[in-house]
Amino acid sequence: MTLEEARVRHKKLVQVIQDHDCLYYQKDQPVISDAEYDSLRQELERLEAEYPFLITSESPTQKIGAEPSSGFKKVKHAVPMLSLSNVFEDGGLHDFIVRVKRFLGLNEQDSLTFIAEPKIDGLSCSLRYENKKLVMAATRGDGAEGEDITANVRTIKDVPQQLPEDAPDIFEVRGEIYMRRDEFAALNERLAADGKKIFANPRNAAAGSVRQLNVEITKTRPLHFFGYALGVVKRDFAETQQEIREKLKKFGFQEAEPSGLFDSFDDILGYYHAVGALRPELPYDIDGVVYKVNRLDFQERLGFVSRAPRWATAHKFPAEQAITILNNIEIQVGRTGALTPVARLEPVTVGGVVVSNATLHNEDEIVRLGVKIGDHVVVQRAGDVIPQIVQVLTEKRTGQEREFSFPATCPVCGSLAIREEGEVVRRCTGGLICAEQAVERLKHFVSRSAFDIEGLGDKIIHLFREKGLVKTPADIFRLEQINKTMTPPLQEWEGWGDKSVENLFDSINARRTIIFNRFIYALGIRQVGEATAKRLAAHYGSLVQMKEAMVAAQDRDSEAYGDLLSIGDIGPGVADELLGFFAEAHNLEVLAALEKELEIMPYEVPYKVDSPVSGKTVVFTGTLTQMTRDEAKARAEALGAKISGSVSKKTDYVVAGADAGSKLKKAEELGVMVLSESEWLELTT
Repeated sequence: MTLEEARVRHKKLVQVIQDHDCLYYQKDQPVISDAEYDSLRQELERLEAEYPFLITSESPTQKIGAEPSSGFKKVKHAVPMLSLSNVFEDGGLHDFIVRVKRFLGLNEQDSLTFIAEPKIDGLSCSLRYENKKLVMAATRGDGAEGEDITANVRTIKDVPQQLPEDAPDIFEVRGEIYMRRDEFAALNERLAADGKKIFANPRNAAAGSVRQLNVEITKTRPLHFFGYALGVVKRDFAETQQEIREKLKKFGFQEAEPSGLFDSFDDILGYYHAVGALRPELPYDIDGVVYKVNRLDFQERLGFVSRAPRWATAHKFPAEQAITILNNIEIQVGRTGALTPVARLEPVTVGGVVVSNATLHNEDEIVRLGVKIGDHVVVQRAGDVIPQIVQVLTEKRTGQEREFSFPATCPVCGSLAIREEGEVVRRCTGGLICAEQAVERLKHFVSRSAFDIEGLGDKIIHLFREKGLVKTPADIFRLEQINKTMTPPLQEWEGWGDKSVENLFDSINARRTIIFNRFIYALGIRQVGEATAKRLAAHYGSLVQMKEAMVAAQDRDSEAYGDLLSIGDIGPGVADELLGFFAEAHNLEVLAALEKELEIMPYEVPYKVDSPVSGKTVVFTGTLTQMTRDEAKARAEALGAKISGSVSKKTDYVVAGADAGSKLKKAEELGVMVLSESEWLELTT
């Protein structure tokens, strides 16, 4: 793969995974299997390992979950609830262990103890106790903010309402809400007997039960809780992860078993295979095992990347498979004009769930698989989602199968569909004249992580677009005024009434004030997801300043362009997308129209740390002796500093180790403060 091909593939993977995260976390409508999603993640991680300079804030390693839903009060986590990185093969486990040891400055042959436990397939939850009493229960949400599900969690018998006297006064337990398989089957039998919709699997049943707005329904559901980690707790509570497990058991929490302590790759791998063999006999669903560094002081040193701890990972089990027939291939058009082929399958049960669709990603994937309409195909899944086609059974062909010809025009608007050189995706060139693109962009604009306008679902957006009521985002905020002059008004439309119209307008008006980062994300600029939007909002402060900066940065030799590239993890690719968006006259018109309708509030950086380097831009150069470079960067970020790879006039500190080179020289030329490693440690400890 050439460098340019790597850039193109990285860009595509980031966009695809971002789109699937949105579908899974925000809309609860995933369109690919866990296994297919995992394979995309693996490919991206391999690519970033080979070309680390391609890593951007849109990498899946930079994001956690999604915004909490609007049905519950929102709760800010005092300590972020992070996700876990994943490994899928023996080699991935070995690499994880090597990375941990390297970060800690240990040799590969040095002993390091890990604790291993089953990975429960349930709903993540945080429990907060004050003065020994349960006062709050919250979902993970986007890691920073979750849903208040306290009333529902109080109905779970495995959750202690009162802790013993030796428990800390402030104590947060992180864990998983789940449902046993036998209880899940009994619940579905009751629902079916009552003529109600049944759940696809125990995880969905647990999540759906705990998210009931009516707590009386939750009371009837057989839910359980395993505790496995801590949030806020006093520092001397425990010295190891194993000690945390023991104390949680003493406090009345259930712990997932079997678990164990291991200090060699072979022993850890043996545990993984043993638990995999035991999996069918366990009373609850697991989808892998979790490994954690046992010593808590090592965990503290290792710290976190943006979405996951460096000291833990999940080792996933292989997906389940089945054979079915590919009946047809249809093309869907996304908000960026991407033409995505979707396989329509003969319905088949895979892992207890009936599936009938699979995404084929792009025309290259169709060619790679060699798939034809009518083929027998092997599909796999690892969750209640659309499966992945992993193999074509060519030996079953009868000669009646048909080749699929990828269209050169958009199936929605008829515009030319072009595949640019180096791209893996074909895109409709129709832009805003393409009804499907316009609709998808509007749907993105009102989605949960954007404006989060309740009542403007897919069908309503399609309807309003079809009727000519909403063509641009600003039209949404003009809808109430437009409705006053319409004949007939919306209240007289089929399926509508005074109350439903009032509720819709109330939802729209409630979103006339929005935080700057959500506004940026709502614009739907390619490669600008939630993480990048937050970085841009924090850097520029306001839309006015950002627009001015984007105009100035059109000159690639300007200071403004260099300033844009200095923003953490924003490279030339993302910069090009931003500058292209702000160079388009139509987009500027959209922004101007929105500014008349909205109040855009500044973005406040969460978890702001009060330290001497909080908010400062720091560059590390040369060889450090008292810690590894990775550990130094991680500690600086934990103290609120911004890490940069290049020195500029906006750099606050350059930390120079032994054999520092050009970065040190540039810092001296610009008059940037240079610190030795010892001076840096004195400043930050």
